[in-house]
Amino acid sequence: MSSTGSSAFEGFTDEERAAMKDHARELKTAARRSSRADKAAEAERDVLAKIAAMQDPDRIMAERVHAVVTANAPVLAAKLWYGMPAYALDGKVVCFFQSAEKFKARYATLGFSDQAKLDDGPMWAAAFALTEVTPEVEARIAELVKRAVS
Repeated sequence: MSSTGSSAFEGFTDEERAAMKDHARELKTAARRSSRADKAAEAERDVLAKIAAMQDPDRIMAERVHAVVTANAPVLAAKLWYGMPAYALDGKVVCFFQSAEKFKARYATLGFSDQAKLDDGPMWAAAFALTEVTPEVEARIAELVKRAVS
């Protein structure tokens, strides 16, 4: 881009840089773990600790999302992904919870990667805004994660 251009690249936000640093730490930590079982157990503990450190209402929603995902898609393994609770199949993230606080957003997000089998024609939702996890929302999350791994 020339110096006369009307817009300049502003770079990553502080939150985005922090997420990338989180991801680098997660990769180093995972590489140091010895057995596959140790890795899975430690990754689950890391996710639960990350959730416990969240502020309400994100913490409450993340706890419910975690419970629903693990109950309805037990093939998914909990892990941290860019500092967010995520759930992976064969090491590849299928879905994740992004707290509103992490990126100073108006709402939390339940997101799905391209690994999720949610395809529905030429266009479908890959992320959902969360402001509260009600019984109806839990049922929808359960349906989505079951479908994502089907």
